[in-house]
Amino acid sequence: MILGLLKIRINHYMSEQKEFNWDDFGTKGFGEGYSKEKRAEMEALYEGTLNEITEKEVIKGTVVGINDKDIIINIGFKSDGLVPASEFRDVPELKIGDEVEVFIEEQENSLGQLVLSRKKARMVRAWQDIEDALAEDNIIEGLVKRRTKGGLIVDIYGVEAFLPGSQIDVKPIRDFDIYVGKQMEVKVVKINHTNDNVVVSHKVLIEKDLEKQKAEILNNLEKGQVLEGVIKNMTNFGVFIDLGGVDGLLHITDISWGRINHPEEVLNLDDKVQIVVLDFDDDKKRISLGMKQLTAHPWDALSADLEVGSRVKGKIVNVADYGAFLELAAGVEGLIHVSEMSWSQHLRNPADFVKVGDEIEAVVLTLDKDERKMSLGIKQLTEDPWTKGDMVTKYAVGTKHKGVVRNLTNFGLFLELEEGIDGLVHVSDLSWTKKIKHPSEFVKVGDELDVAVLELDVENRRLALGHKQLEENPWDTFESVFPVGSVHKCTVVSKNDKGAVLELPYGLEGFATSKNLEKEDGSSVEVGEALDFKVTEFSKDDKRIVLSHTATFKEEAKPAAAPKKAAPKKKVESTPEEKSTLGDLDALAELKEKMEGGKK
Repeated sequence: MILGLLKIRINHYMSEQKEFNWDDFGTKGFGEGYSKEKRAEMEALYEGTLNEITEKEVIKGTVVGINDKDIIINIGFKSDGLVPASEFRDVPELKIGDEVEVFIEEQENSLGQLVLSRKKARMVRAWQDIEDALAEDNIIEGLVKRRTKGGLIVDIYGVEAFLPGSQIDVKPIRDFDIYVGKQMEVKVVKINHTNDNVVVSHKVLIEKDLEKQKAEILNNLEKGQVLEGVIKNMTNFGVFIDLGGVDGLLHITDISWGRINHPEEVLNLDDKVQIVVLDFDDDKKRISLGMKQLTAHPWDALSADLEVGSRVKGKIVNVADYGAFLELAAGVEGLIHVSEMSWSQHLRNPADFVKVGDEIEAVVLTLDKDERKMSLGIKQLTEDPWTKGDMVTKYAVGTKHKGVVRNLTNFGLFLELEEGIDGLVHVSDLSWTKKIKHPSEFVKVGDELDVAVLELDVENRRLALGHKQLEENPWDTFESVFPVGSVHKCTVVSKNDKGAVLELPYGLEGFATSKNLEKEDGSSVEVGEALDFKVTEFSKDDKRIVLSHTATFKEEAKPAAAPKKAAPKKKVESTPEEKSTLGDLDALAELKEKMEGGKK
């Protein structure tokens, strides 16, 4: 090959040197026939025909030979270079004489060969083009090769560039696979030479086009203007709609006249929708949109026959602490207040009566079509129990009933006898003998309780009840059991500055003043001691018994002064000093049996 190249160079020299004589060479070696001057001249001419090349650079060459393994490239150097045929697989039509770019890896390897690479030349050229594209903000067309985590891989000039998912489009992309295998225009936005990474964007091209659309839309934006947009994003409070480069918010309450819990119930992502501009700020950065406003309000389509007293049907769409909302039609709702759910005056939780999704009937109580408000009731579907004809007879004074404790107060409890019929049991009407400070000492909410009717006022819807009245008043018997002067074994329950509370037989309570707690040895009665006490005062009407321990051994101990309105005392045969034998009294024995049975 070198000899062939030399022959070319000599022929060239002969054309230039008319006096060249082959005989000068004779049979001697090549160049031996030259004079020093001629030889120097020929060497200079030869060297002038060769290119000066530098390793690690890209240079153009000409294809001078093709075989199965190699492509022979002439780059004007003293020897031709070989490039593996595999690097030209993308150029099946390659032929001799074609000009290609190659990368000079080595001027001469260990075999004295020129080492070239088209693959590396393409890579170097690609990086130069990419850098130029970044510097000059050029648009590059690439091929989307595959999907990767967070985006796509795009082939540009043979270099794999990363296209982040957020840079594919101005709207969120949920399916990246639809872009694989397609051509896409991109711009280079970042080059990391250390890691040979390239980041590109398709979104910037779209944004540039949208800026013009956005400016045009904002300039012409007016309230009441009807536009078409694409649903870009959905949240629990509404949807964002792309109006063509400008985003607007369609609030959930402006989607439908009816009540919806989430926009996805009626809308889908990427849907094209018609909307109306409701409002926007001065900078037009926040645009409020509406959809339901494009249709007539359903209140305007209500039947003219609908009036107070009408029966309506609907579905419960919301239950709150104060009531429930019944939807008669999309956008037409009425409130059923909890007080209109039951005739009972004891308010309960609305959830005890209805739940979301129930289809029920109700009665219109108030109606204001101008204000688009309506109140409804469901208790009106049944007769008011207080107006029933048998009310006076059923709950006549003295009749006995059983009810459920619904509420406790400081002064008593409310008992529900039936739905809508509540009565009050005063705390003083719970027990004849036990002093109850609060009803919770006697019953709890939800308990059943037997009562007797003490008073009925139908007009004012009031019912007074009593529990203790189911039994005879034991104080009529106690009057004969605890006469003044009788002595009884009592236990001191508590003491204070004024005196002590005593526990008498049969669960009764008595009281002894401080001066009547003195014992025979001069000490004072202490809590927990069980001693004899003498009755010094008995009042059936006030249900009060006053006693004295001191009077049991001091005859001069005076009884407490009688109350001003005390009932006259009946004569008792026993003497003041006599201890009563209670077990021998038939009346007390009967009372004891009743009370013990009641405790059980």
